[in-house]
Amino acid sequence: MLAVGTKAPDFTLPDGEGNLVSLADFLGKKVVLYFYPRDNTPGCTRQACAFAGAYEDYKRAGAVVIGISKDSSASHKKFAEKHGLPFLLLSDPELTAIQGYGVWQEMKNYGKVSMGVVRSTFIIDENGMIEKVMPKVKPDTNAADVLAYLNKVE
Repeated sequence: MLAVGTKAPDFTLPDGEGNLVSLADFLGKKVVLYFYPRDNTPGCTRQACAFAGAYEDYKRAGAVVIGISKDSSASHKKFAEKHGLPFLLLSDPELTAIQGYGVWQEMKNYGKVSMGVVRSTFIIDENGMIEKVMPKVKPDTNAADVLAYLNKVE
């Protein structure tokens, strides 16, 4: 997983409409980049809805929220529409950003070992540098923890 103080790897991925979005598009803004395992699962839905519920607070803090999973653009579009998500969800089926940020890791679930996305959040500063790394976050507290950090830093 990437460390604080390193340059955030740029990426270009499609959003729910199929439009290509690059991290470089947000230079000059603080970016909350969160990686999650899968659309429409209980934990991921709670996490996304918490970010959506605090979206205006993120905007006031000058931050852009971007969620990334390996789900398809079509899946992201349905997920965003179903839950009224006002922020970008980017599709990374080739694991470009997911591996670039080191969140594709071996996981154990009920004794079974497999590879998957470790729910993690990165705060990227206005210059494209990683300001904060939050590995293995909890879906129910991640959005509030990030907002508390942003408000403390301002």
